[in-house]
Amino acid sequence: MPKDIRAFTIEELTEEIIQLGFPKFRAKQIYSWVQEKCVSSFDEMTNIPLAMRNVLSEKFEFLDCKINTKLVSEIDGTVKYLFELFDGEYVESVVMKYKYGYSICVSSQVGCKMGCTFCASAIGGFVRNLSAGEMLSEVFTAQKDLGVKINHLVLMGTGEPLDNFDNVLRFIELLTDENGQNMSIRHISLSTCGIVPKIYELADRRLGITLSVSLHAPNNQIRSKSMPVNIKYNIEELLTACLYYENVTGRRISFEYAMIKGVNDSDAAAKELASRLKGTLCHVNLIPVNNVRERNYEKSTKERQSRFAVILEENGITATVRRTLGSDINASCGQLRASKRKTGD
Repeated sequence: MPKDIRAFTIEELTEEIIQLGFPKFRAKQIYSWVQEKCVSSFDEMTNIPLAMRNVLSEKFEFLDCKINTKLVSEIDGTVKYLFELFDGEYVESVVMKYKYGYSICVSSQVGCKMGCTFCASAIGGFVRNLSAGEMLSEVFTAQKDLGVKINHLVLMGTGEPLDNFDNVLRFIELLTDENGQNMSIRHISLSTCGIVPKIYELADRRLGITLSVSLHAPNNQIRSKSMPVNIKYNIEELLTACLYYENVTGRRISFEYAMIKGVNDSDAAAKELASRLKGTLCHVNLIPVNNVRERNYEKSTKERQSRFAVILEENGITATVRRTLGSDINASCGQLRASKRKTGD
């Protein structure tokens, strides 16, 4: 079976090229075509001999994702993609424009195992992991379609990145390679619902990634009802791991907190959360919960969101209410794929 050429580091590709009997310098040329110029076929490699391209096409393949659906927000220009993968499965990506440039939210799995009750990504369960090459294809395809350079990335789409640990780290390694896209590691954020052992492992890699933790509750009682992962790794264990990450990397933790009306948005919840996070180098990102047809949660009012943020600030915790982008196209990941699965169109 052909190998996904996008998933190879320059060192690995060099070994492969030498084993095929070709000159070593050809590996760097091929790698540049794949990772820097983002081609999707060997025919585009114009400085590679035809005979060699024919051999490469037999030994390697491009696991491209194709645009199935593209939605563009009339409000802020946010673009949402439903990508079809080589096996007929679907994932989503969202490209957002900010003052500092373009940022993409990338999926790391088809479906998700975590089962968070407020998240559309969990609907339908887990199917499989994405390869590093498939994740790169999300970025490359969006860049080509929009004609822009994406310089920030968030692993916050469909799936739990730390549940696909090895492929995600390889993806980051390739994306930040100076011989490829050369994206700054400081411009990459990884969102996790809290797989504690992998947070420790990620910290020990000392990559400099911004860690974004989906907390969404001030205590175990509330969190366990909406996030099954909390039953295995409770808040105390999670926050201890976050403190370790902070101490090892020197990076501030971002805590994501979905504001759910009548569930976790009270003054008491805000005060309890502030007490939990006291002494931690962190920022709390308050998020109006997504409206998902299959769930019955309601988002907190704007007044309640603002009040919650004020209480956190009064107690020494930096907090902001996230600006909603792409609200007219349901830009939150998981919703478009869930709709596709339901209709079968």
